[in-house]
Amino acid sequence: MVVGVLLGWALPGVAITLEPLSTVFLRMIKSLIVPLVFFTLVVGVAGHGDDLRRIGRLALRSFIYFEVVTTLALVVGLVVANLARPGAGVALAAAPTDEAATLASNMTTVGGVLEHLVPQSIVDAAAHNEVLQVVFWAVLFAVALTRVREPLRGRVLEGAEALAEVTFRMVDLVMWFAPIGIAAALAATVAHHGLGVLGGLGRLVLTLYGALVLFGVAVLVPVALLARVPLGGFLRAVREPAAIAFSTSTSEAALPRAIEAMERFGVPKRIVAFVIPAGYSFNLDGSTLYLAVAALFAAQAGGIAFPIGRQVVMMLTLMLTSKGVAGVPRAGLVVLSSALVTFGLPGQAVALILGVDAFMDMARTTVNVVGNCLASAVLARWEGEGSALGGSH
Repeated sequence: MVVGVLLGWALPGVAITLEPLSTVFLRMIKSLIVPLVFFTLVVGVAGHGDDLRRIGRLALRSFIYFEVVTTLALVVGLVVANLARPGAGVALAAAPTDEAATLASNMTTVGGVLEHLVPQSIVDAAAHNEVLQVVFWAVLFAVALTRVREPLRGRVLEGAEALAEVTFRMVDLVMWFAPIGIAAALAATVAHHGLGVLGGLGRLVLTLYGALVLFGVAVLVPVALLARVPLGGFLRAVREPAAIAFSTSTSEAALPRAIEAMERFGVPKRIVAFVIPAGYSFNLDGSTLYLAVAALFAAQAGGIAFPIGRQVVMMLTLMLTSKGVAGVPRAGLVVLSSALVTFGLPGQAVALILGVDAFMDMARTTVNVVGNCLASAVLARWEGEGSALGGSH
């Protein structure tokens, strides 16, 4: 970040010539969108096939809870981003193609969304990064996989898990190039637009933190009170996993401690064992809120009119594409890239956001972990097995 800003300010001519390095980084990120979405969704849906049949009621209640809370997270993110307008004044070059602009306009109607949802060819959908179509095909594939007999299903699922793991390791490799891509993106941006562009990035970080605090106060606290979860004991229980999540920016690093903490808090083991791992794919409150804020930042920075109708469609899209993405550092950037591609928003925003993403990732990952811990306690109450929460009787 520092090198890029200084280079763009001191040597703007040189900085502009480095812009292709930023483009290379963005292309590498975009190339991972389809395999990441496809394999993680297949594993997330088909991998829970047996659990859904064994503990159907818990699964149904869990997913109802997940959808309600993540929808509220998206709503909070959209409202705060519309009010704070963190992208105003950043002035990115918004160069959506005619095809992308037509697609975005067609997707403001229910019929347009339905038509676009189903691919004529999965190969064509993958080649053009049509994420909604990939999501539809992946879910269809995963549901069909749950109906295949063993051992064939196990082999396919094991292969999908292996390929998902390989894709995440590819994300790791691409992120080694991130410092160069970040420096080039910031250098070119400062060279084109001056140092004033940095104010927008500061507003973005403050907007996200404010939105996450508002989400905690307006959504998570009332949910805990309605479910009669003792707040003091809960906060003490999640203190350690939350600290791990904040310091590592990795939900997975906090997973073992989160499970242990909620079992000590009094949540039955069978509920913890299902709800928290499932929540890592389907209940990423902080990440979904971040996606809403970041997508609107890109629209505002690109000077693209983004009316409420398209925002609602984008919210529904993010609800789908954010599912199944593991809680690893920077995975949300891949989902964000897919949303920007889908709605014809400037992809350069990803490189800019990545420059301050470390600060945002710590906060949203912490909210992910705390939200999943709370989900297990709420589900324990809902199942009538929460009498021991926090030592209560």
